[in-house]
Amino acid sequence: MNSVDFGALGEAAAQDFLQSNGFRIRHCNWRWGHKELDIVAEKNRTLHVVEVKTRSANFLVSPQATVDRRKQQHTVQAANAYAQQFSLELDVQFDIISVVVRGEKCEVEYIPEAFYPTAKNVW
Repeated sequence: MNSVDFGALGEAAAQDFLQSNGFRIRHCNWRWGHKELDIVAEKNRTLHVVEVKTRSANFLVSPQATVDRRKQQHTVQAANAYAQQFSLELDVQFDIISVVVRGEKCEVEYIPEAFYPTAKNVW
């Protein structure tokens, strides 16, 4: 399986998880310039910007540990553009879904409020 297919497998597992837990998927792979939001979902009047990290079972670093400060800043900037483009008046939450692929099974871990906007990139 190539890396594109591997990533798509993880994103599909993340979407299934969110939908089965009452989230409404608004967009997947939404782009703003060179920045991308993996999944934008809504639940209980909150916009959830979800970064999906997919890894094989033999990873050295946890998938969520790969969402560094730079990635967080890009995600916050893209989320700001998203909210402006769609004129949204919702609370925004930044979540991570970690997907670990073990053979044909995907283990999904949802990490709500995984990070917050910093003073440098506040709305």
